[in-house]
Order: sequence, then structure tokens, then C-alpha cells
Amino acid sequence: MHFNELSEFAEGLGCTVMRDEPLSKHTTFRIGGPCRLMIVPDSAEALASLRRFTGEKGIRTLIIGKGSNMLCADEGFDGAVILLDKTFGKIELISDDTIRAEAGAQLISVCTKALEHSLTGLEFAYGIPGTVGGGIFMNAGAYGGEMRNVIESVTAVDRNGEFHTYSADELAFTYRSSRFAKSDEVIVSGDFKLSHGDKDEISAEMERLMGCRRSKQPLDFPNAGSTFKRPEEDVYVGKLIQDNGLRGKTIGGAQVSEKHCGFVVNKGGATCDDVTSLIKMIQDTIKERTGYSLECEVRIIPYK
Repeated sequence: MHFNELSEFAEGLGCTVMRDEPLSKHTTFRIGGPCRLMIVPDSAEALASLRRFTGEKGIRTLIIGKGSNMLCADEGFDGAVILLDKTFGKIELISDDTIRAEAGAQLISVCTKALEHSLTGLEFAYGIPGTVGGGIFMNAGAYGGEMRNVIESVTAVDRNGEFHTYSADELAFTYRSSRFAKSDEVIVSGDFKLSHGDKDEISAEMERLMGCRRSKQPLDFPNAGSTFKRPEEDVYVGKLIQDNGLRGKTIGGAQVSEKHCGFVVNKGGATCDDVTSLIKMIQDTIKERTGYSLECEVRIIPYK
């Protein structure tokens, strides 16, 4: 599978390379076995070179940031994981109302940068536990805001190592999805177009929304965020699950959160099989009792 070649190639680019790294250390669910290789690039050029090499060699790859919206197999990942973290997290003001952030930048850090420059529009993202790349990939949103409301353009790199920049109307944003969910392109950076506002008001709104998260979401247990997409705009999944008697339902170490039924949490020692079994049980129960089909919002990454 050319993993030795890839390891040498990546090290030659100055990347950090780890073998048999447990994915449980890199996902917010704290679940997942080892990957064959984990590579940490520190530049767009290194990322492009890695994409070209893995494309030519036919090496299966997985791109992760904070791992906050994925569930990895207990066996791990039979391929190379490219980790875009703080080494790929530059954030800069490129005009008086536009912030450019690399894919590995934490969303909360971009929000802080916006506050620093009295820019409003990103308050909804304050506290979303993910990176810019992941946020754009899934059109992350909360409290009435979504990434599509603030993204002006995105630069991505394809499997041939070629860069492409897309304007907002080319990004195919829909509810919890974008063009990148259906392509093999990897997000390099995003430009956030914001508006000037009052710094104190922006700060107050950020703290208000953070307070809402702390009071309503199960932040005390590992999880991957909201487990399901809303089946309809005004249908709240947490209430649907609660009303059908599934609060606290447990399989192995996985549990329907007692604090917010829209979340499946890792109560301790949960396996991927525990979580997927619980997800299926919820889907089957809700379908049978209400007719709604719940689509999983969490990306489930198989071993092969």
C-alpha cells in the first residue's frame, strides 16, 4: 500500500508522521482504533504535495481537524490520516471586514479574532467545537446562524494537488452539507465576510450563546455534537427522541444524553458498535412511532 514510501515522502516535506496513531485521541467522541499513518502538514504546499502523492499511489486518505463530527471504527482506519490542526491554523484580517482562516484554525479562535476587530456575524459559531475546514465542510450552524451566511470564498486542493478558489454561490451550501461533502477536494482556507459592530454587544452575544450551550448541551461527556439532522425545519430531534421515551437509553458505553436527547454521548468505554447500534435503535423507533426518518449528522468512518 506504499505506506513506507508515503512516510518517507511526508517526512521529506517536513511533516510530522505517526504510525498506528489511535483515532480516539483525535476525535471528540474519544472512539476509534489506529490508522496506518497520521501525517500533519504545516503548509498548503505540503498538503498539495501529499494529495498528489496519495492520489498517484491510490492511497486511501481521511482528512480530519478536531474530529468533532465523526465516529471512527473500533478497528481504526486502513489508510493515511491527514491531520489539519493548529500547525495549519493561521488566521489573518485581509481587509477591514474580512478574515481569512486556514482549515485547521479553531472556529472559536476565528470568533475571537472577529471580536478583536469589532466584527459581527460569527457569534453563532462561538463554542462550536470544530475547525474552519470541518465547519465549512458540513455548513455548521447554531442558534439561527450557518457558515453559508458568512463565507465569502473557499480555497481547496484537489487530488491532483491543484488549488481552486470558489465563491460563495459555488459552494452548494445546504442544511449541514456543502460541495465538499460530495467531492474529493480538501478545504485549505476560508474567507469570512463580516460586518462592523459594537465590540461590547458582540462580546455579550458570544457569552450569551456560550451560556446556552453550557446549560443545554452535554459538554461533560465525549460526543460528536448533534447526532441527527432535523427531518423537517420545525421538527426538533431532541424533543422527538424525548417524547418517545428514549432519554437515557443505553447500549454498552453509549447513551442518549439525559441532558439533551439530540446527543448520543460516550459515558465511558463506548465502542463504535455501541454508538451505531444505539443510533439504529433510535432511527427504527422514531420511524415506527412517528414516520420520520432520522438522517445521521455524524460522519461514520469505516475501517476499509
